Amino acid sequence: MIKAIELYLVTNNNGLEAVDFYKDVFAAEVVSCTTFGQAIPDTPEEHQNLVLNANLNINGIRLQISDNGPQFDYVQGSNMTACIQLDSAEAAKDIYGKLSIGAQKIDLELQETPWSPAYANLTDKFGMNWQINADIPGFVSENVHF
Repeated sequence: MIKAIELYLVTNNNGLEAVDFYKDVFAAEVVSCTTFGQAIPDTPEEHQNLVLNANLNINGIRLQISDNGPQFDYVQGSNMTACIQLDSAEAAKDIYGKLSIGAQKIDLELQETPWSPAYANLTDKFGMNWQINADIPGFVSENVHF
């Protein structure tokens, strides 16, 4: 189970797809999802379906998503950073398996580290940078040394 996460994701104007993707990855409830077209009168047609704000509930944890918007340059890498703390290696494996589908880059595959039985670092298909960490109190690896 996820223990802690709180962040805001900014997507490259593919927010509705991102909302569906993260809803599935985290088994989240979409609390709200408002597009520019729903909230802003006279929004140009090509901007109608851009996400102004989406709020997902992941077991009581809030994740917010919005599109970058046409008036700003999208800068991948500065759009999000987060570490997902999980209560077991099995939960870390599940999340890693889902987030790694179509991943742009995997910096560190899911593996045991000195501080965690399951840790990974990747950039998912939307360019979001994630750390996945099974946070087990008292865990110290005797097999891995950096």
